[in-house]
Amino acid sequence: MSSVVSRWYDPWLTALAPLIWGSTYLVTTEFLPADVPLLSAALRTLPVGLLMLLWLRQLPESGWWGKILLLGFLNIGVFQALLFVAAYRLPGGVAATVGAIQPLVVVILSWAVLGGRTSWLSWIAALLGLLGVALLVLGPAAQLDGIGVIAAAAGALAMACGTLLTKKWQPPVSAMVLTSWQLSVGGLFLLPLALSVETLPESISLTHILGYLWLGLIGTGLTYIFWLRGVMRMSASAVTGFSLLSPLSATVLGIVVLDQHLTLLQSLGMLFVLTGVWLGQHKMAAPVIPVKAEASQ
Repeated sequence: MSSVVSRWYDPWLTALAPLIWGSTYLVTTEFLPADVPLLSAALRTLPVGLLMLLWLRQLPESGWWGKILLLGFLNIGVFQALLFVAAYRLPGGVAATVGAIQPLVVVILSWAVLGGRTSWLSWIAALLGLLGVALLVLGPAAQLDGIGVIAAAAGALAMACGTLLTKKWQPPVSAMVLTSWQLSVGGLFLLPLALSVETLPESISLTHILGYLWLGLIGTGLTYIFWLRGVMRMSASAVTGFSLLSPLSATVLGIVVLDQHLTLLQSLGMLFVLTGVWLGQHKMAAPVIPVKAEASQ
């Protein structure tokens, strides 16, 4: 399969995804029913995934089913389940901080497992971003729940692995088609799991519906198209570096919506995050991952 040409606006579109994902913690705590992380993950992913699948009317060819099932399981099923577990059990800032290990995980896996050539700027960008997020959202009042911390870290690991595999395999379809496949696969994994282990809410209010509509249509359908488009066109380390914008966005929303205030250390953390993202886009920072040539489908 021939490589996809990267365009000047690809980073901007990709960055929109984590900026919008930063609203997840606020929407979860303020708009969604309590204590249903798996159901929330399923309702966020499955309806929009099936709608996209019905509209596009394109299924994977025989040689791609196994890969799509694995990508949907990692990027959607596992990641979304663990994301909501962390969102329900941890303050948004703490969950976002733990999730910020994703760029560092990508750099490590690219170097240790996939044999990618990783420059020192990649390491600096990942570590600087992680430090910046810690300064931004962690403080004396941070509450640590062991299950929530493990869930956030495991979710970041699953998303990092899914991103690297997407980059390595380069599915021969558009980002929109790939998004429809992964959301459907992940949602079909999540729904029966949610129905088997969680108690359904006694009622669903208009507020809950609006929250799920935002997370499903905008916070999942649209953003995953932007994100997977970036994964298919940019280096994996550059793309995952943008994930640091999610806690940055969450902090800004806290200031605007919840009337929170930034300390000096948080302001410094914001600067570190932006610097880490900028370094991650530097042409010297991109780890080169060997891409297995696929026969045209």
